[in-house]
Amino acid sequence: MPQHIGIVACSAEGAALCYRTICTEGPALLGPFAHPEVSMHTHSLGDYVECLERDDWQGVGELMLSSAEKLARIGADFLICPDNTIHKALPLIMERSPLPWLHIAEVVASEGAERGFKRLGITGTRWLVDSEVYPEKLAARGLDHLRPNAGERREINRIIMEELTHGVFTPQAISYFQEMMRRMQGEGCDAVILGCTEIPLIMNDANSPLPTLDSTRLLAQAALRRAVEPASLAA
Repeated sequence: MPQHIGIVACSAEGAALCYRTICTEGPALLGPFAHPEVSMHTHSLGDYVECLERDDWQGVGELMLSSAEKLARIGADFLICPDNTIHKALPLIMERSPLPWLHIAEVVASEGAERGFKRLGITGTRWLVDSEVYPEKLAARGLDHLRPNAGERREINRIIMEELTHGVFTPQAISYFQEMMRRMQGEGCDAVILGCTEIPLIMNDANSPLPTLDSTRLLAQAALRRAVEPASLAA
C-alpha cells in the first residue's frame, strides 16, 4: 500500500492546490482514480499571521508541530507543508517532530539542479525572501540565486497577502510579476522559483518570461513519488 501523506497546511489556496495535485496526478502512478491516502490539518491562517507579524518563529513552529502531531495520530507516514514561508520555522521543531518531512526548498533545488539551471530568482512573501530557506538549499546544490529588490518585496508581499491568499487574481498582479521576472532575467537568472504556494495560481511557464519552478506542484509530485516508492519496491 502507498504511504499515507500528511499535509501541514497554512493558507487555503496553496494547500488546496497541493492536495488537488496529489489526487489528480496519483492515477498516473497507481491506476485509474487512485491516489495515496491524504490527510490535512491546518490552524487558522490568522494564528500564523499573528506569529509572522511579531517575528515569532518559535510560535510558527509550534503551530506546525501541533498539526504534525495530529496527523501522526491519524496514521500519516510522512509530512509535507505546502507553504514556503513557514519552512523557516521547521528547524526549530524537527527534533520533536513525530514524523519525517519533505522540505519544499530541497525539492525545488533538486529540480533546478537536474534541469541544469544556474541562477534562480526567488519570489515569495517578504518573510520568505528575507530568509535563508532557499539560499541555503540552493547553495547546497551549487546554485546561485537572486532576491527581489526592496520595492518588489513590498509589492509582492502585498499581492500575496491581500489578493492571492483570498482567491483574488488580477491582470495587474500578473503584469507586476512579469516585469519583475524580466528584470531578474536581465540580471542573469535562467529560471524563477514560484516560492509562494499561491503564486502558481497566476504565474506559470505560459506567461512567465523565465522557466518556472512551481514549488507547490513539485512538492506534491515529490510526495507522490515517496508515497508510492514502498509499493513499487514491493512489486
